This record gives sequence, structure tokens and C-alpha cells, in this order.
Amino acid sequence: MKTVQYLLITAALLGGLVNAHAAKHSEKALIERGQYIVTGLGLCADCHTPMSEKGEPNMSLWLMGSVLMFKPTIEMPWAPASPAIAGLPSMTKEQGVKFLMTGLRPDGSRPLPPMPSYRLNEADATAVVAYLKSLQPATAASAHN
Repeated sequence: MKTVQYLLITAALLGGLVNAHAAKHSEKALIERGQYIVTGLGLCADCHTPMSEKGEPNMSLWLMGSVLMFKPTIEMPWAPASPAIAGLPSMTKEQGVKFLMTGLRPDGSRPLPPMPSYRLNEADATAVVAYLKSLQPATAASAHN
């Protein structure tokens, strides 16, 4: 009987370790998926990262917001700068997912162009938010450089 109890306790402990490892692995995979969407599909750095004199992203200010280097050729509503999204400082995880799924900010407004109103599915929105939240947030000194 004690052998059975020992085996059950050992199995429960090992199961907990396996679950913890799986959760850590799935969080890593979620962040990697978000990074792929941000860098390869959304091209977020084009607006949210300052560019060097050579027109290349300043990687030390990755996704920390930037004054936009372009503007429309006709009069229209337009955001002259992009906010920092590294660390997603202006939104909770839930607000970020909703924003990426609906195009609506937490206050119900829509972002000004050139920010598109994304309509990601929940899995992709969750991955993007996980990646952004995994980044070091911008400091006041680094924002909009």
C-alpha cells in the first residue's frame, strides 16, 4: 500500500514539473509567435522605432516610439508620432488583445492614421501582446527620439 502511495505522490510531483515545463515552453512559443507577427507581418518597427541617418531601425530604441518620418500628401487626420509599444505601457494584456482584435482603444476611440485598425484573431492578438509585454518598456528619456 505504501508503494502505491509513494508512486502516486511521485507521479503527482513529476506531473507538476512537466506542467510547469510545458507552460514555460508554451509562453516562450507564444512570445516567439508574437515577435514573428510584429516584425514579419505587422512591420511595427517602421513607425514605432526611430530610424538612423541611414534609414535603418535604431535597435537600441526598438519599439520605443518615434516621430514619423512621413506624412500624407493631402490634409487628413494624422498622428505625427507613434507611441512606445515596447512593454505595452499604455494597456493591460486584456486591453491590448481587444485593441488588436477590434481596432478600438480602451477609451473606445480609434487610433489616427497611419496606424491601421487591426482585426487579428484572438490567438494572434494574444501572441503580439505577450511579445510586446516581454520587452523592456521605454523610459521617458528614450521616448520619441
